[in-house]
Amino acid sequence: MVNVLVIGAGAREAALGRAYLASPQVAQVYVAPGNPGMALIGLTPVAIDVMAFDALIAFAKAHVSLTFVGPEQPLAAGLVDAFEAAGLPVFGPTQALARLESSKQFAKAFMARHHLPTAKATVVADLAAGQAAIAKHALPVVIKADGLAAGKGVVVCETEAAAVAALTHALAGGDKPVLIEDYLAGQEASVLAMFNGRTRVLFPLAQDHKRRFAGDAGPNTGGMGAISPAPQFTAAQHEQATALVDATLAGMVEDGLSGCGVIYLGLMFTAAGPKLLEYNVRFGDPETQVLLPQVQNDFYALTQDLLAGSDQPLKLDGRTYCGVVAVHPAYPGDVSAALPVVTPSAAALDYWLPAGVSGTANALETAGGRVFTVIGAGQTLAAAQLQAYARLAPLLGQLAMRQDIGDKGRHVSGTA
Repeated sequence: MVNVLVIGAGAREAALGRAYLASPQVAQVYVAPGNPGMALIGLTPVAIDVMAFDALIAFAKAHVSLTFVGPEQPLAAGLVDAFEAAGLPVFGPTQALARLESSKQFAKAFMARHHLPTAKATVVADLAAGQAAIAKHALPVVIKADGLAAGKGVVVCETEAAAVAALTHALAGGDKPVLIEDYLAGQEASVLAMFNGRTRVLFPLAQDHKRRFAGDAGPNTGGMGAISPAPQFTAAQHEQATALVDATLAGMVEDGLSGCGVIYLGLMFTAAGPKLLEYNVRFGDPETQVLLPQVQNDFYALTQDLLAGSDQPLKLDGRTYCGVVAVHPAYPGDVSAALPVVTPSAAALDYWLPAGVSGTANALETAGGRVFTVIGAGQTLAAAQLQAYARLAPLLGQLAMRQDIGDKGRHVSGTA
């Protein structure tokens, strides 16, 4: 049997670790740096930061047969390149390929070059140019920081004054440009595939809930919950999403962006057809938490097959999943005041995925904005949603949640 290293510390990495641990080929899953809650679900945290490349490489050489990189920061900084240079098996995109996420300007140019549908955008580097561009855009308008922003770099502005304020804030963050983009209305989908070159394993469509409060109110967050499969999307829309994944992979190969990893298309199904909002080059959080439980394949074998250039047909359990994120009540503001976290019962550990926690396994407290995810499942979205909220209720304590994860899917699909 083998050991696996998952790099990261959140609920996404907890879900990945659990998927690898379920493989009959895997003896132990290490998570670097992980969090104290992960020990409760059978994972082994290792106190190595995601940016400590030399230490991660040394640990992987000594202890594991495969490394999977979860978060975007080490990918953008070239961790996969460093592992490959050391001759170590690693699943994730190279630094060059990761620019599809780390630079929205680069991603927009890629979409234009390969004739992929997206919103019209203007790239600006200073306030005067930005104000002029805002004046030419219809309202609402979207302001996007160019670099990584942990899911919080997009601001939808209803007024010109709000847009100028968001632009001023984005430009103050450094010397990177800012995108001023047309607003797209419709239903948003998260489209994810693991790939190697043009070979890919495509997951069911998911839907993230990015805004902090019910009814899509409040600021963007790293994600308040997700559902998958998302029943509001038609077979034709699934085909459109699949075609855009394949066109993206073909464009990557054409541009010499070779390698493996996860490609994530943020897609808006508008009245004029699907439009690309963004690319990520890793599993999304919280989408991972509702995608991986559907997969019945040996996840270690699936990853190794892709590394070898072949794909397994995806075997799914046919159920719908709803994941609700418990957050610090101040999120996405100042979450420095630690709050106690309810220790899950033995039964609850099957559907509890820890993220922003510190302390010890049996005396946890908050250490971030998104604290843990609870998963519900059922034959319908309504059943999954009901189970997720029932499971979360005794675990919530002083934390907060969004009360409507999955509602858009139920309303559009007509399920009660």
